[in-house]
Amino acid sequence: MTSLFHPHQIGSLTLPNRVVMAPMTRVRAAEGGLATPSMATYYAQRATAGLIVSEGVQPSLVGQSNPGTPGLYTDEQVASWKPVTGAVHANGGRIFAQIMHGGRVSHHETTGTQPVGPSAVPAVGNVFTPTGPQPAPMPRALETAEVPEHAGSYAGAARRAVDAGFDGVELHGANGYMISQFLSSNANLRTDSYGGSVANRIRFAVEATAATVDAVGAERTGIRLSPGGGFWGVEERDVRELYTALLAELSRLGVAYVHLEATTDEELLLELRRAWSGTLIMNPTVPMGPKQVDKAGADRWLGLGADLVSFGRAFIANPDLVERLRSGLPIAPVDETTYYQGGDRGYLTYPAYQHAA
Repeated sequence: MTSLFHPHQIGSLTLPNRVVMAPMTRVRAAEGGLATPSMATYYAQRATAGLIVSEGVQPSLVGQSNPGTPGLYTDEQVASWKPVTGAVHANGGRIFAQIMHGGRVSHHETTGTQPVGPSAVPAVGNVFTPTGPQPAPMPRALETAEVPEHAGSYAGAARRAVDAGFDGVELHGANGYMISQFLSSNANLRTDSYGGSVANRIRFAVEATAATVDAVGAERTGIRLSPGGGFWGVEERDVRELYTALLAELSRLGVAYVHLEATTDEELLLELRRAWSGTLIMNPTVPMGPKQVDKAGADRWLGLGADLVSFGRAFIANPDLVERLRSGLPIAPVDETTYYQGGDRGYLTYPAYQHAA
């Protein structure tokens, strides 16, 4: 049986194990969306993961969702990321940048401009702003002629990611952000070629992925999806048909991997596994849900056909998570109060396991 500690190949990358560090927002970037020395240390501490997927990185200013998140749309941002990727590689790791356009999940206090989305339908809930949580504002519906620019922004960020030393990119197509909004049947009320039918609702995701593949190569392009997920008020009709159609297009493009979240029933997840013949990263729990991924859950999904398993919160408090899983060592709990507070406490202060003398 495949083990978490067996190698796996993604393009030209040989992953020494099948433990993936999932993307997690930590809001530690400097002003201007710059990566910092602390971020270099944070990711380097976790470089024993088979693959690290970075926190969400905005491809444009209007694509920024939260304050304190990094970008990949200026030369200064590219330069700031080079010490991060260099530190990961110096420690033997591999890292993809997650490209995340927030779409309607943003606020003018964060970006200085009105958020955009497929339709003038606000997200459900409060969004983070520099002055604290505020109700999600009304987004401006993109004109048809504007949509290709936003799809292409993923490719532009991907080129910059490769220039910054990343091994590849993951498009954030999940959790109610821009790609997910276009897939939606209630955030996307368009009547043009980007709305209505399944073929039209997947068009933005396909165009963003195709542009990224053209920019950096299929072997450097992955995508994360949350089928049936209800994040930020997003709803999806025809989940099976929607994601089967999308996976068929992703297969045609030959992307490096699909990263699925367990946001629908297991029967459908297994059906989607069968529909996707390429590398599958599985996150076996709902993001920010009550359960965290553990070794038993990871092993179970490897047995069900996943190639790699992503761990989120466990990596925050356990920089040596791979060794803890391999040796059956205790998994340290995470202090949730430090997720988004900034600073190095709860970021760089979790130690590796201390063996008794």
